[in-house]
Amino acid sequence: MPALTEEAVRTRLETVQDPEIHKPITELDMVRSVEVTGGDVVVGIDLTTQGCPLQDTITRDVKAAVGALEGVTSVEVVMGVMSDQQRKDLRTKLRGGKPEPVIPFSQPGSLTRVYAITSGKGGVGKSTVTANLAVALIEKGLKVGVLDADIYGFSIPRMLGVEHPPTTLDDMIVPPVARGVKVISIGMFAAPGAPIVWRGPMLHRAMQQFLGDVFWGDLDVLLLDLPPGTGDIAISLAQLVPNSEILVVTTPQLAASEVAQRAGILSSQTHQHVVGVIENMSWLETPDGTRIEIFGSGGGEEVARVLSAGLAYPVPLLAQVPLEKRLREGGDAGVPLVLTEPASGAAQALASVADHLASRTRGLAGRSLGISPK
Repeated sequence: MPALTEEAVRTRLETVQDPEIHKPITELDMVRSVEVTGGDVVVGIDLTTQGCPLQDTITRDVKAAVGALEGVTSVEVVMGVMSDQQRKDLRTKLRGGKPEPVIPFSQPGSLTRVYAITSGKGGVGKSTVTANLAVALIEKGLKVGVLDADIYGFSIPRMLGVEHPPTTLDDMIVPPVARGVKVISIGMFAAPGAPIVWRGPMLHRAMQQFLGDVFWGDLDVLLLDLPPGTGDIAISLAQLVPNSEILVVTTPQLAASEVAQRAGILSSQTHQHVVGVIENMSWLETPDGTRIEIFGSGGGEEVARVLSAGLAYPVPLLAQVPLEKRLREGGDAGVPLVLTEPASGAAQALASVADHLASRTRGLAGRSLGISPK
């Protein structure tokens, strides 16, 4: 029986494909190491992101491929995570060596205010806030775009009533317009009911395309509806649009506010400015005017207090948005509440945030002043 070699193992690993990118893991430089001791084989694999949902599939496929070699008695797969440089090299490889697209919002001369709307956990109404803010800003005469960056839980197309798919012109994507807002979302490209199962490099590439390949035109404001938490997309967007600012959405509930604080504190590492906090579902108002605080109270104020202390600059509580059935119904129907019932408590609270955002001007940081030394 011929001796089992590392070269033979690596040749077998060429048959194992990444289940997401559909290329051999050897070609994607995911194979960190191969150790052969007699008939025992240990394969080191670097995943593109921590906690990859497909790592069990990769483990199974590696064991099956290597285990089929003559002389193999056991196969162990040791998982690791790619470094930032490895992920960057992989993105370059996936682009075929082409340079990264130019993102207009990251250029020094850009006058577009970019707001990343984030939360610590899901279910706090972040997308509802985003859709209503977008329309409220349109009502104030601004040109607004919304990028639905919640790849796994996209809902912006429904909430804004998007009726038409994007138009593709060669390498350019022209976003549909709904309620006056330019909108792009992975939901416009996914099959109905089909889940999106992507990892780090694919997520980063999707954000690059949505920011750089979409024809946004001349926008005053771009709202980014981020997924909850502090994962790959939040970090990628901070890298792609470093001048973007953050709006933190929470509920009054202690559990939600504690997690929201982490999402805000991430800004100290990504060097983004936190504009403020929006507390959603603050209370339910009964017909007699009594307020029932279903999710408790004080969560928004606590997030603002903790972020102000942790970031060393004032982070205000911009609004408390009441819990209203009509707000949810407007999202389901694709007609935001700020359009249908602007006098309602929730609509007025959201309109006040839009007033605040509309009154802010683009600072000089990072902009070209057109001055050159003599």
